[in-house]
Amino acid sequence: MNDDRPTGLTRSLAGLLRRPIVAADRRRAALHVLDWLGCAAAGAKTPPGLAMIAYGRTLAAGSCRAVGGLSLASRDAAIVNGAVGNVLEMDDFYRTALVHPGPVVVPAALAVAQETGATGEALLDALVRGFEVMIRVGRSVGPTHYKHFHNTATCGVFGSAAAAGSLLGLDEAQMVDALGNAGTQASGLWQCRLEDTMSKQLHNGRAAQAGLIAAQLATHGFTGAEHILEGPLGFYSGMCPDAEPALLLAEPDAPWLLHGASFKPWPACRHAHPTIDAVLAAREAVDIGRVRRIIVETYRDAIGVCDRPTPRTAVEAKFSLQHASAVVLLRGRPDLADFDAPAAADPDIATLRAKVELHESEAYTRAYPAHFGASLRIELEDGEVVTRDIADALGDPENPLPEAALRAKAQMLLASAGYPRHTVDDMLDAAVALERGGGVDALMRCLA
Repeated sequence: MNDDRPTGLTRSLAGLLRRPIVAADRRRAALHVLDWLGCAAAGAKTPPGLAMIAYGRTLAAGSCRAVGGLSLASRDAAIVNGAVGNVLEMDDFYRTALVHPGPVVVPAALAVAQETGATGEALLDALVRGFEVMIRVGRSVGPTHYKHFHNTATCGVFGSAAAAGSLLGLDEAQMVDALGNAGTQASGLWQCRLEDTMSKQLHNGRAAQAGLIAAQLATHGFTGAEHILEGPLGFYSGMCPDAEPALLLAEPDAPWLLHGASFKPWPACRHAHPTIDAVLAAREAVDIGRVRRIIVETYRDAIGVCDRPTPRTAVEAKFSLQHASAVVLLRGRPDLADFDAPAAADPDIATLRAKVELHESEAYTRAYPAHFGASLRIELEDGEVVTRDIADALGDPENPLPEAALRAKAQMLLASAGYPRHTVDDMLDAAVALERGGGVDALMRCLA
């Protein structure tokens, strides 16, 4: 139904997607595909991944490849693949939006690309647009939204709709419909963070699937609310009490926002990464047997999300600054096993964990979320003090992860999932080749 209100924000947002996409943008998008591959393959071997694959086996067969050797319809491949890319907490991240774009947008785009026979270039263009929408919505929701809602899920549904819509060739009016129907499905409550559940993975899978379905519906003339974001009964009004709508469309001529995303080197919550980096920088100067106190100062959200002095499960360990500090001080550069349940139960780690104190730093809180920082003070028994300060975590644009390190990360994750070396190399080469005319099928055939 038409009304006299001004153009909706979703229409203006859709208009931003007409900007040109160049080779450097596609190259960056291909790196996010590479990163997702490793995260998803390893995540598929975890209990949430295995449960989702078991569910996938109950679904009808289709033309789209999913983890676990499944071939499913696009909407079903999106939820299965969407559920596994975030399990290990190693997926990409955008700081000021507090979203992880890859595990939502990449599965949705891959599913539609397979179903439609899209080229690698079309896939990468779709990812550029999907990341843009998801990040812009994430920047606009305001800080209070994150208290109760999982931004990756609530904002991700818009990104998956944009990516799927790009591949389906939606015109502007259809894209508005897709975004409207995506937004009405936005969901993802943070209660799952307080309990040992698999719901966080469902958030991501459903965000990928719901946006994809919204885009598919748009091709059939199924309409959605143009004012879903700013309307009196819309997303901002219902879920974002301190929304900042101006940020949605800010800097319309800026480079595509995926260039500002971060890649994560460590298998823990991103809020723990600056602390991990600080401990890594300090550990060679510390005699662990002489440690009396470990004082971590960081921003408010890091403490709010990751204050777990006695983690008992892998999920709790990944969201524990105390565990991150202790395990890295004791073992060095962390890998997957350092945040599993046996590591959480290790008595030597528990002893160090008990010496960790967390304090909010007003300076880091003011800098957040534009910068994820932490400082470390280790006091030894003889009074010696070792300090380190990290302004930006490794993998952030100011402290980027080299491409060789990103490839090594993906190799490690794929190897941990049981892929033979030749298959790993084929998968990573196929991901990078997307920007050079490589096909999507060549990539997805390798996914077991």
